[in-house]
Amino acid sequence: MNIKDAVRSIIRPHQDDSITPLTTVWGDSLDPQKVLQEYPRPQLKRDSYYNLNGLWDYAITAVSGSDDSLHNSHPRSYDGKILVPFSPECSLSGVDRQLKPDEFLWYRTFLPASACNLPDAHRLILHFGAVDYETEVYINNVSVFRHKGGYDPFEVDITDYLLAPGGENVNELILRVRDVSNTSEQPRGKQTLLRGGIFYTAQSGIWQTVWLEQVPSTYVEKLWFDSVYDERKLTAHLTVRGAVTLPALSLSLYDRQEEIGFRSLRIDQTVSPSEEPERLNITLSVTIPEEHFHPWSPESPFLYDVKLTLGKDVVTSYFAMRLFSLEKHGQMPVFCLNHEPYFLMGVLDQGYWPDGLYTAPSDEALIYDIETVKKLGYNMLRKHIKVEAARYYYHCDRLGMIVCQDMINGGGSYSMPLVSYLPTVSQTACRHIPDNQYALFSRTDASARKQWEVECRSMIEHLKFFPSIAIWCPFNEGWGQFDAVRITEMIRDLDPTRLIDSTSGWFDQGCGDFVSVHNYFRALSVPRDSVPANRLRGNSCPDGRAGFLSEYGGLACRIEGHSSVDRAFGYKCYDTLEELQATYRKLIEKSLLPLREQGLSGAVYTQVSDVEEEVNGLMTYDRRILKLPAPVSL
Repeated sequence: MNIKDAVRSIIRPHQDDSITPLTTVWGDSLDPQKVLQEYPRPQLKRDSYYNLNGLWDYAITAVSGSDDSLHNSHPRSYDGKILVPFSPECSLSGVDRQLKPDEFLWYRTFLPASACNLPDAHRLILHFGAVDYETEVYINNVSVFRHKGGYDPFEVDITDYLLAPGGENVNELILRVRDVSNTSEQPRGKQTLLRGGIFYTAQSGIWQTVWLEQVPSTYVEKLWFDSVYDERKLTAHLTVRGAVTLPALSLSLYDRQEEIGFRSLRIDQTVSPSEEPERLNITLSVTIPEEHFHPWSPESPFLYDVKLTLGKDVVTSYFAMRLFSLEKHGQMPVFCLNHEPYFLMGVLDQGYWPDGLYTAPSDEALIYDIETVKKLGYNMLRKHIKVEAARYYYHCDRLGMIVCQDMINGGGSYSMPLVSYLPTVSQTACRHIPDNQYALFSRTDASARKQWEVECRSMIEHLKFFPSIAIWCPFNEGWGQFDAVRITEMIRDLDPTRLIDSTSGWFDQGCGDFVSVHNYFRALSVPRDSVPANRLRGNSCPDGRAGFLSEYGGLACRIEGHSSVDRAFGYKCYDTLEELQATYRKLIEKSLLPLREQGLSGAVYTQVSDVEEEVNGLMTYDRRILKLPAPVSL
């Protein structure tokens, strides 16, 4: 083990830190009148769409007295304009100010008259891609909805709260947001109010698109697909909201505009109601003809088109035919795509931007990151402790990029001697620490553990549509980890079609599909399972788990003029790009790739781009310099 590099990597928060402004080319060309105009939900599209991104009024007020709820009175005046959907902490918002735990963030705008003038028997749905963290929604001074969670979308039917339509500035929308960030056990990812090392600037408020759509009184609320690869069978799962009596329902599948499958549901068929009133859950299955069967892969990311008609509601979508599995090839199970061994050449993707923080400045920016990583020879992105906007996953689907999706960590202040220093010295010792010792893992608050499960379920329900997602990863390096065996079984019940990396890094509880190890300071090797297959919990393969190097690399080089802070953090630092590139090439070609023949299923290099102090990216933070241009050869 390289002790010198390990000591240098100790994380030190910085109270006197200042950020040097950096911009991306997409931020430079941003038009405040046309911010992220693309349809935000590509998995369920309809024609009626009103984008609400743009300049809104904002105000920041103190939480009055001891009242920490969302019930303080509205501000008498507003502080200025904020560019939605950028958080107030980032430069693109126009605010560039950190929201404090004892403050409320207020938003105000008016709904367009064209959206509020509804056709007969139609409803108006207000959508939020994500708001960090606690949100209360007001329409015309009436509280209509509350939401808790910073990473999952939510919506509210506001039809009954609209005033008589006429002109503009009639129907007022106000939001009240509070985010206590890492001062509580709430899920927050890598956000911290005191940044340093691998932890970054905290952000708050609206950070994904806000939008409206008009829908018929009975409409498709949710849609996802379950593909049975070996049978060429597709099952559509949809939730219908509205009248109990169903209008005619039909599902059409298309292969490059040629209709290849059709199913309909008669009005008089019996449909089992869900637990919620005015909601019906429906499934429709279609078999794809053999001559039109196109397996999805990163090399050939084929997507079928779908048209769904429910009375007056017409929506379009897409799906892919693929299978992710563990199958024994040689001495141990390996990751397989469509029954063939497939080596996961991955990169850790933090999803941070210097000018937008959590929010990419444009759709093109998201595409750039995915395409650049793919050009460098990678086929997987590990979305690290963040949930992206739906369009990110859509681009992974259509461009051919496998995704390992992390859940959002929470918990109290992490014990670095436990979750960092001990594993660096001995990962073997970590295997003997049970994660029901909540105090060790900063998880003493039972209500916070329950809330994490609520948000975990919500994220899976939201993201399981996207065919590029292959792996769920609930816990990383013991940060707020708890009850991993039970959580793994919960995730398996929610989505049995994907694999699970239960405990990425260390604190293995003998569950999930991978022996998942982080290795920055030792010679690379294939992680081997110490738990017999018959003692594993929540695993999908009877032959055991696959070896997965879920983090490695972290080679760092700070580029003057393209870094937002003066300090440099990395697991091994270099002064020049030439030194960095030579070491990187040797690491990949001599140390990593030979491990494929020894049974390694995949590896995740740290990371896509620099982020603030952490300068170990393939690219600089502003995406203007590609630091490691040499393509990886598989």
